[in-house]
Amino acid sequence: MSFDVAADAYDRFMGRYSAPLAGSFAEWARLPEHGRALDVGCGPGALLAVLTRRFGPDQVAGVDPSESFVAAAHDRHPWADVRHGTAEALPFEDDTFDAALASLVVHFMTDAAAGAREMVRVTRAGGVVASCAWDFAGRRAPQSAFFSGLSAVVDGIDDETDRVGAAAGDLAALLRGAGCTEVEESELSVTVDYAGFDEWWEPYTLGVSPAGRQLQALSEEQRTLVRERCVDLMPAGPFTVTATAWAARGVVPR
Repeated sequence: MSFDVAADAYDRFMGRYSAPLAGSFAEWARLPEHGRALDVGCGPGALLAVLTRRFGPDQVAGVDPSESFVAAAHDRHPWADVRHGTAEALPFEDDTFDAALASLVVHFMTDAAAGAREMVRVTRAGGVVASCAWDFAGRRAPQSAFFSGLSAVVDGIDDETDRVGAAAGDLAALLRGAGCTEVEESELSVTVDYAGFDEWWEPYTLGVSPAGRQLQALSEEQRTLVRERCVDLMPAGPFTVTATAWAARGVVPR
């Protein structure tokens, strides 16, 4: 799936969560001390920034199917080798990287198993392959409250709970299926503060991701009803949202 939206809109919708998650994810993944690293589904570049600090500006690469995200990543990280492409057919040679990571992207892959195999293919023996995805199945994603409000108004919504990576064990199974050894899985949480409901609600109106697109497709009356339901669900005044993601790492066999 390609996100055909401006990078700024994505930042406002998910950046407040993806940026702190990127740091925790990279630390948890126990990456090699040196070498080259690939960010699969790099988006505007939250994880690229973390990998740059870890490996150095000339040792990081990224790939994304969204042209707007690739352009933004180029602008923000001009030193990185950022390419337009998909996880299922990574535009890199075999054994190119010492680590390949996919943050918040597995559940958007057209074929997650193929994407995982490609991450293993481009990673050298002994290298690390890792991924993370929000716990949609456990209702602990940033969007979970919104989806509760949406489902109260619209039947048959896509709340992302059935996507690969959305439940415990999915990511670990994906890495094992791709041939990784020493696979382990854990959960990572981030917290985001909001001054009030409007600050929380506004990003959903931008048409980003399944949540935003579904809201945008509704009539004005339905959107008002969803907003009212979300007002009932969210705390009054300043509040904090805690979101939890599943994370898995494995090692490419030697």
